[in-house]
Amino acid sequence: MIEAVGLTKRYGDRLAVDQLSFTVRPGQVTGFLGPNGAGKSTTMRMILGLDAPSAGRVTVNGQPFGRLDNPMREVGALLDAKAIHGGRSAYNHLLCLAQSNNLPKRRVDEVLELVGLTEVARKRARGFSLGMGQRLGIASALLGDPKILIFDEPVNGLDPEGILWIRNLMKMLAAEGRTVFVSSHLMSEMESTADHLLVIGRGRMIADCTVQEFIDQNSELAVRVRTPDATRLAELVVGAGGKPATDGEGRLLVTELALDRIGDLAFDNGVRLHELSPLQASLEQAFMELTRDSVEYHAAVRGADKEENRA
Repeated sequence: MIEAVGLTKRYGDRLAVDQLSFTVRPGQVTGFLGPNGAGKSTTMRMILGLDAPSAGRVTVNGQPFGRLDNPMREVGALLDAKAIHGGRSAYNHLLCLAQSNNLPKRRVDEVLELVGLTEVARKRARGFSLGMGQRLGIASALLGDPKILIFDEPVNGLDPEGILWIRNLMKMLAAEGRTVFVSSHLMSEMESTADHLLVIGRGRMIADCTVQEFIDQNSELAVRVRTPDATRLAELVVGAGGKPATDGEGRLLVTELALDRIGDLAFDNGVRLHELSPLQASLEQAFMELTRDSVEYHAAVRGADKEENRA
């Protein structure tokens, strides 16, 4: 388990992490989300003792990371897949880690097979693709068979098969009772993988909940309706306190009125329905809605500006 209380980090005048308090529990995949510059990487570095907090504390199984007797047996981490000596083979890279951390040599072959690098184990890491480097980084994290795994952008550079593999791997590790803490910008992956979410913006915690709770709390449920009498139904919806809008394809999108209530209105007033279905917002939509005021950098659409100038 990972626990943070009032975790704070300053770099000069800049407050990178602002009094974060959270718990990452075993038996589930906890997603760590936030815009660029939100403080995710800094938080992970403080968990691993790579940066010292300016205030507050963070512990791993009740101890600061620096006090763990056998850190690789307790925590495995992937923060930067490029942090590998390019002249070493994958096998020798892992063997060096194993020997320096008093881990059995057999674990090298085991993790190479687990991540699918057995056939290239003797090749130098400098020739690896980005995806292969990610797999080697994950192998390093798993080498000590730790109970806590921390991954920063683990699917970066992976092909679709590799993304499915790491998704299933993280779920498997959590099902074994391990603590899995993963940061990613790919909302679709987090929606498919994470059980719980920690969302930060400008260094502060803005959400600590399940994925479904996050979507429900930060998006508006809409109902899609297809009917040959859209005008009449829209009038009824407005009269009942709902908000109808057309989707450009002849269908109504209704908000602020429950699906059952819309169905009853149509039935009671003789309006034929061809479709009545709920539209659940995605994690990405909910994330964009919640964090839009926490984004540090906003890009301008230059093409649009040029078009306006021509007009």
